[in-house]
Amino acid sequence: MGSRVTLRTKGKGVKGAKVSEEKSMVDSFKEWSTWTMKKAKVVTHYGFIPLIIIIGMNSDPKPQVYQLLSPV
Repeated sequence: MGSRVTLRTKGKGVKGAKVSEEKSMVDSFKEWSTWTMKKAKVVTHYGFIPLIIIIGMNSDPKPQVYQLLSPV
């Protein structure tokens, strides 16, 4: 993998704390968005067909389950 360059500051300073706080917020946002997208992918994967069946069962001419699942 590629190497990562990090900048380190010596001593205690307000600027260094602010930069690390912003960096941690960016990192936490990236982690949160990655976690959310992974969960949404799983929900979509397992929930799409049941959703279509439920919508089909609630339509006006009430079809049987085998009519919804048959390709014709």
